[in-house]
Amino acid sequence: MATFRRAKVVEVVEASDVICRARLALDDGEIVATGFPGMLGPLAPGDAVIVNMTALELDLGTGGEGFILWNLDGAGPPGPGEGHIVKLRYTPWQTEVLVAEAPESPDHERLRETDSIAGVPVVACGLHSQIAGVAAGIKAAHPNARVGYLMTDGAALPIVWSKLVAALKRSGLIDSTCTAGHSFGGDIEAVNIFSGMAGLVHARSADVVVAAMGPGVVGTGTVLGFTALEQGQLLDAATALGGRSVACLRISFADPRPRHTGVSHHTITALKVAAREPSVLVLPELPDAAHDGLRRELEGAGLGERHEITTADGAPGLELLSTKGVSVKSMGRSIDEIPELFLAASAAGRVAAERL
Repeated sequence: MATFRRAKVVEVVEASDVICRARLALDDGEIVATGFPGMLGPLAPGDAVIVNMTALELDLGTGGEGFILWNLDGAGPPGPGEGHIVKLRYTPWQTEVLVAEAPESPDHERLRETDSIAGVPVVACGLHSQIAGVAAGIKAAHPNARVGYLMTDGAALPIVWSKLVAALKRSGLIDSTCTAGHSFGGDIEAVNIFSGMAGLVHARSADVVVAAMGPGVVGTGTVLGFTALEQGQLLDAATALGGRSVACLRISFADPRPRHTGVSHHTITALKVAAREPSVLVLPELPDAAHDGLRRELEGAGLGERHEITTADGAPGLELLSTKGVSVKSMGRSIDEIPELFLAASAAGRVAAERL
């Protein structure tokens, strides 16, 4: 069960219209916790608040954060928004949003009869961190391409929780965002991944779509119990809409867990079990032994019979990330520590750009 505690705001450490962080005093010490002003309203020193301590008590590491639920002394959240579609439905935090498809949306007419993305490439990732490499790979190969990021509701729900997305938008590597399902806070909102892809293409003029969950991927050590299984569904959705589906491979030589060494079992299962339609699988250029070993893994899993396997140079994308000053980590490891993971992402972006 969730753990809730009462605390007092000592200091507002960070504040914007979409996210805030505050130092809170509890009976047994202090913590820094996060809140979302759209749901919480403003905070001020001295305010009594209720904070969700569940992740801290579970010691979730990078996901271990306290979240401020209510300000008992504040003015409360702002009034109702423009839309009538509710996300986080039937929870205490349900919130109304203006989805791009809704009749009251300015994008409604252009999306009303839309059931195609007309050949637009879609790169699906199994890790949130890889969207950086994909976006940079696209821009390195095609600087004027408009990149749209589709965030699913497989992990973090508020897009503002991702510092990486904010950095990619500031640097111009991502041009627009869409939050689908119960994720929220994108430049546009969508009811599902199909309408999200269509919204980015037709309402935000995206030339390429990068699709992935937000931060906080879940794994259980079982064959099917992991977030990234959705990668196969995203690829199939792109194909169903007439797009060109490209799979970003999760590759690692640094992860000590055998199931994630080489091509991760998450990638193989998503492409073998969840994906029903053929896609392009992109290996990065690596030394011959490493590259050939990865290709044998894909072929050995039977993926070469169902999908097209190709190879591309991911180095230009990583150089662009460095030039733009975008720092990215995956599972605590930097690009220098696990270059193959990000080279794979950038290579996938390059192939997508070449298929524009």
